[in-house]
Amino acid sequence: MRIRFTETVLRDANQSLVATRMPFSDFESILPVLDKAGYYSLECWGGATFDSCLRFLNEDPWERLRKIRKGCPNTKLQMLLRGQNLLGYKHYPDDIVRRFVKKSIDNGIDIIRIFDALNDIRNIEVAVDETIKNGALASGAICYTISPIHNLENYVKIARQMEEIGVSTICIKDMAGILSPKAVFELVKALKENVSCPLVVHTHSTTGLGYMTLLRAVEGGADVIDTAISGFSGGTSQPAAETLNYALSELGYNTGLNAEALDRIGDFFKDIRSRDFKSGLLNPTVLTTDAKALVYQIPGGMLSNLVSQLTSVNRMDLFNDVLEETPKVRKELGYPPLVTPMSQMVGAQATTNVITGKRYSSVSKEVKSYLKGEYGTPPGEIDEEIKKQILGGETPIEGRFADTLEPAFEKARAQIGDKAENEEDILSYALFPEQALKFFNYREGLKKRTFTYSFSLPESEGEKNA
Repeated sequence: MRIRFTETVLRDANQSLVATRMPFSDFESILPVLDKAGYYSLECWGGATFDSCLRFLNEDPWERLRKIRKGCPNTKLQMLLRGQNLLGYKHYPDDIVRRFVKKSIDNGIDIIRIFDALNDIRNIEVAVDETIKNGALASGAICYTISPIHNLENYVKIARQMEEIGVSTICIKDMAGILSPKAVFELVKALKENVSCPLVVHTHSTTGLGYMTLLRAVEGGADVIDTAISGFSGGTSQPAAETLNYALSELGYNTGLNAEALDRIGDFFKDIRSRDFKSGLLNPTVLTTDAKALVYQIPGGMLSNLVSQLTSVNRMDLFNDVLEETPKVRKELGYPPLVTPMSQMVGAQATTNVITGKRYSSVSKEVKSYLKGEYGTPPGEIDEEIKKQILGGETPIEGRFADTLEPAFEKARAQIGDKAENEEDILSYALFPEQALKFFNYREGLKKRTFTYSFSLPESEGEKNA
């Protein structure tokens, strides 16, 4: 019996525990060992890594990817893509989506896991098509959530739609660790009976269910599971790779993993974890088990960002209030799955409601756009009173929002001008204009300082005497 592992430490684990603040220099030296560990794939890019590189780490995300590719030549590199949202928080026109997907593959990505926050298939079709055209594997991700309108029939329907548009694998994406052992077994069985694609299961340890859930997923017939190396596992991250490798091997499954390599990788990231504890970057809260998340359904990345936001304004005393407000907001907004960008929108609105004490007195432009239909079709009915309060007399759009958007790549090229060194820079600017421009200015300054330094070195003794 065969089961494969995807390692998440370079993306989701670090996003969930330290808000994606892990620089390339932290893990560069362990890449050759990761490459020899026997993983099915390394999730190393996409999600919030792109934004974080530009905004916080002063790194070129494209160069980061190329360096990971060089360090791991034998392992499939995987990224997470938010469908028509790409790696941002709004919908982008099709020309940007297609160029971004192509350049991601050109720079080293082998597998693109593609999801839509509302499970609206229209919003992943273009990305899936371009992934296939460029020879990479498109993995369609179903955002798992619990609500009165999400059930087995609904998930099977989504999976069939994904298979129809050509995905190579289907991932059950449980962002908040709320997928129970019983539910995952039934879901995997149902999908296996209705689609022929290999199945991947992704969960988090937030609620304490993670290990049991992945074990039952394997027993149900899952082909790949997502895990994190022990140093960055647990809490809002994934269950530990070493532990599941041990347990599943003992049960007779062939994982293909190198236990010695896993030990080396685990020890390496434990040292980084200890450093991040001391610096305060890693908050102990995100490493604890929170059974209440079964009610709140808050995913790991959302929880770590929520802690960071409340800490920054010195209002951690409101943490539990925000947790209680979150499912209320979600219900009122039509039960969207709490995954980026919906998780940020719902979480930010819940936080604003609690801090101001006046529900929906202040609403982000993203929430307003969602209510107008720009993010796709909501899974359920939106509270009419709240919609009226926020939209007033504005009429929601009909159809696929991306169809109303003008091509934007050439416009971005003209705007950024000679600050862009290549097509990748233009795409960075198209997604995150302010952050990209700031990084380009930083990069330009760094080159000038390096150039000045190289021409101001003292003469050697031989040159002085010449």
